[in-house]
Amino acid sequence: IERPPGDTAGCTFCHTSSEERCSTCHQRHQFDPKVARRAEQCKTCHWGKDHRDWEAYDIGLHGVVYQVNKWKPEQFDFSKKLSDADYVGPTRQYCHMRGGHHNVQRFGTVYTSMGMSMADRGAPIWNEKRDRWVSVCDDCHSPRFAREQLQALDEAVKDAGLKYRETFKVAEDLLVDGVLDPMPKDLCPDWSGQHLWSLKIGAYHDGEAYGGKTGESGEFRMSNCTDVERLCFESVGYFQTYIYKGMAHGSWNDATYSDGSFGMDRWLVNVKQNASRARRLATLEKKVGITWQPEEFWKTGEWLDELTGPYIVKNHPGKTIFDLCPDPGWLDTHHAPAEEV
Repeated sequence: IERPPGDTAGCTFCHTSSEERCSTCHQRHQFDPKVARRAEQCKTCHWGKDHRDWEAYDIGLHGVVYQVNKWKPEQFDFSKKLSDADYVGPTRQYCHMRGGHHNVQRFGTVYTSMGMSMADRGAPIWNEKRDRWVSVCDDCHSPRFAREQLQALDEAVKDAGLKYRETFKVAEDLLVDGVLDPMPKDLCPDWSGQHLWSLKIGAYHDGEAYGGKTGESGEFRMSNCTDVERLCFESVGYFQTYIYKGMAHGSWNDATYSDGSFGMDRWLVNVKQNASRARRLATLEKKVGITWQPEEFWKTGEWLDELTGPYIVKNHPGKTIFDLCPDPGWLDTHHAPAEEV
C-alpha cells in the first residue's frame, strides 16, 4: 500500500488486473475449461515469498504425481468435469474448486492471513471448514488419514506461533526500552500518514509507546524500518507462511528445510543478536555521554518522498489515509472479532 507503483507491479498485476475475472483462469482467447482445470493455471499469481502455494503443491506428493502423469489422458482427463473418477491424483482445482465450486477459500482449513495470524484452530467456528477439508481428502484417503494430516498441520502452525511470539517480544522490548534504532517517530510517516510502530498490529500493542491511539493498527513495513522489524516481518510473512502452505499441501520439506521452521529458527537468532548488540551499544553510549540523534536519511529522501505517508502529510496536512478513505474496506487492518479468532 505504501510504495510507489513502480515498486509494486507484481502486486497490482494480480490484485487489480487479474483478481475476480473469469479470463484469469479460463484465458481470454481460449476460454477452454480444459485449460482452467490444469494446476499450472494458478501459478501466475499463487507463488512467491509470502504466498508459496505453487511451490508447496509442486514439490509435494500430489504435485509430483501430477507432473509425472499430466500428459496421460487416462490418468488426467481434463475434458471431463472435476470428479474423483477422472484424476489419478488431485490438482489444485480438484481440491479447492471441488465439483466446480468457484469459492476457493471454501475448501481451505482455517484461513488466517495465509497462516500468519495466530488462532485457536480447534474453535467451533472452524469446524465446518475443517470437516469440508477432510471430506475432500476422503475421496482418495481414509478419514483417519486426513484427520492425522490436519493434526500435523495444526501442530506445525502451533510450534511456529511459539517462535512468532518470542521473535516479536524481543523487538517489542527494544521499542519499549527506547533502544530500537530508529524509533517510529524518527522515521518518515508510515503508509497511513502517521508514526505508528510497524509491528503495532490490531490490538496486540496498545499504548503511547507504540504510537497512535488505542485500537489503531499499524502495518508491516517492508522498507525504511529497523533490521529487527524487517526480520520479524519476514519470519512471519515468509517462513511461517511456508510452514502453513507446506503442511497443507503435503510438502513437508518446504515446511521444514526450505526456509520454513528452519528459517524461523534462523531469523529468531538474528533478532536476538541484533537486540543484544543494540543494548550493548546503548549502554556504552550512556556511559561515555553520547546523545544519539537519528540520521536524516530515515526521515526523507528522493525515494522515501514517493511513499504514501509523506505524500499524505505534504498534500493533506493533519489527515490520515483513514480520513481520506473514511470507509476503507480493503484497508481494514484490524483483526476479526475475538469470538471468530
